[in-house]
Amino acid sequence: MRTPAATFQTDQYPDWLIADLRSDHAGELGAVMIYTGILAVSRNPAVRTFAQEHLVTEQTHLQLMESLLPRRLRSKAQLPWRAAGWLIGALPALIGEQWVFATIEAVETFVDEHYAEQIERLRLQEFEQSLRETLEACQADEIAHKHDAAARRSGSPSLALSLWLRTVRWGSEAAVMVARAI
Repeated sequence: MRTPAATFQTDQYPDWLIADLRSDHAGELGAVMIYTGILAVSRNPAVRTFAQEHLVTEQTHLQLMESLLPRRLRSKAQLPWRAAGWLIGALPALIGEQWVFATIEAVETFVDEHYAEQIERLRLQEFEQSLRETLEACQADEIAHKHDAAARRSGSPSLALSLWLRTVRWGSEAAVMVARAI
């Protein structure tokens, strides 16, 4: 993970970009809490090692987003992001490793798509290349997490797991909308 080449200048960025970065910050905060939730509940050594490794990356991403986005521009709903993230990690960890890996794969698939949309918009708007490259580096880490989780997952998801994964996807979409707004 590279550090940002440029400092965040709020007066130089349009409202849509600040809203996108606010959603990125909220997402990285949620991601840290997902892995914290997994670690709080799981006693499975493979799951714990997986979560510990990925937590380090997500903490780095969160620090990066905090360096880009001044506190006053971050989402006002940080408590819900923390709680939702923790539950998205802890609940699957209570059920089993396949639920954990499937959940992480689903979350990271959403995050990959979310970053891809932002990166494309930055490319089309011809905004700072350094900011786009920073988001691309974050996206690459998230793709690696997605592939790691997918490689550890086996079999087809049960009906219950499929419903859970749809709920996680819907919740992620809703969270982005809320984080962009507040």
